[in-house]
Amino acid sequence: MQYLHRNLIDELKKWLKRREILAIRGPRQSGKTTLLNMVRDYLINTEKVEAKNVIYTTFEDRDHLDAFSRDPKGYINSYIANEKNERFYFLIDEFHYLKEGGKKLKLLYDLYENIKFIVTGSSSLELTGSTAKYLVGRVFLFDLFQFSFGEFLETKKRNIYNHYRGNSDILKDFIEQGKDFEDRDDIFVKDFIRYFEEYVRFGGYPEVIKTDDMETKEIILKNIYATYISKDIIELLRIEDVSGLRTIVTLLANSIGELINYNSLAHDGKSYFRQVKHYLSVLEETFVIRILRPYFSNVSTELKKNPKLYFVDTGLRNYIINNFNELSLRQDAGKLVENVVLSQVYQRDIRLVKYWRTTGKAEVDFILDNRKTIIPIEVKYSRLKSPEISRSFRNFINQYKPKQAVVLTKGFWAKIKINGTKVGFIPVWYV
Repeated sequence: MQYLHRNLIDELKKWLKRREILAIRGPRQSGKTTLLNMVRDYLINTEKVEAKNVIYTTFEDRDHLDAFSRDPKGYINSYIANEKNERFYFLIDEFHYLKEGGKKLKLLYDLYENIKFIVTGSSSLELTGSTAKYLVGRVFLFDLFQFSFGEFLETKKRNIYNHYRGNSDILKDFIEQGKDFEDRDDIFVKDFIRYFEEYVRFGGYPEVIKTDDMETKEIILKNIYATYISKDIIELLRIEDVSGLRTIVTLLANSIGELINYNSLAHDGKSYFRQVKHYLSVLEETFVIRILRPYFSNVSTELKKNPKLYFVDTGLRNYIINNFNELSLRQDAGKLVENVVLSQVYQRDIRLVKYWRTTGKAEVDFILDNRKTIIPIEVKYSRLKSPEISRSFRNFINQYKPKQAVVLTKGFWAKIKINGTKVGFIPVWYV
């Protein structure tokens, strides 16, 4: 079977011969089931593992879930018949439906040294909470989000994707090493603008990017949201006030890139402070929203400041507010592009991302903070003709003196120095 390439499959291949359990988390319908099928095909076709030794099951099938839950050891033995001399691979989809899953998986891991377990789940609450506490030292966690912009491009024109890969490495080398680059004109700028803005409007869900029909994309996003509410919210997390949650989600979708005002959300959502905090926690743990905390050199001060709110997928966000207009017609275009930048940064497995804001309201969109170095990023989705930075960005550079800083643009390349800080102007789609 022909699959759309996912970058995570290359990472997983490195760990298939080790004993540790591989746990893959991510939003519902982000492609986890397909990824397991890709792993299965790789094991059988490339590693030449016998097909009978690679067992796929899903706990969305209640019969399999009940059988495994009642007698995990008996369930496993039904497939391997106590064969200790062969290596088996169990690929378990929708693992989060299993109660006390971590406890049961620990038992099996300790009993069967010849079995490699690979599990997936749509809720971080399960795979990092009740499950993970039993599996310390026994599990490697991976995140599979919706398609990144690079993966999205790989499904389009090959030459555009190849161009993207080369220039994306330039940004990576500049951020990580401060490596210089040549100023240039982006010869495919019109193609990149077209593809990037489609990605911003409709997001990266696999089924969404498989179709070029805009109406079909909207219908798919509608079904994804409905499935999320029915499967994760009602069935898995047992949240009773679904209407209240929907209201909060709509309010959040209208506030991307803004500071979270809990009291305002509680008032407008006809809820209360503790309930709103709970809803936001659930939405974050089920990969619907991202909460971005402020950067301060004083950590105790940082914890008192309100976070900012973004969505994991802008297509889902745009469905919630029922607005798929082109970016040139939107007042929220800048915030949408910011949102996509944050998602792409997470795709690069950079998780220490914050924002900077002073009491005087000077603000920098993102701060990459690895505790040793900091890199400020400003998103400026406009056609620059010469290097320009905001006063806020300059103030941050003067105060914190980072080695590198990045301005993400609409096709403009340049580099300048400000008080010893290298500032790179690089098109936003190469993040």
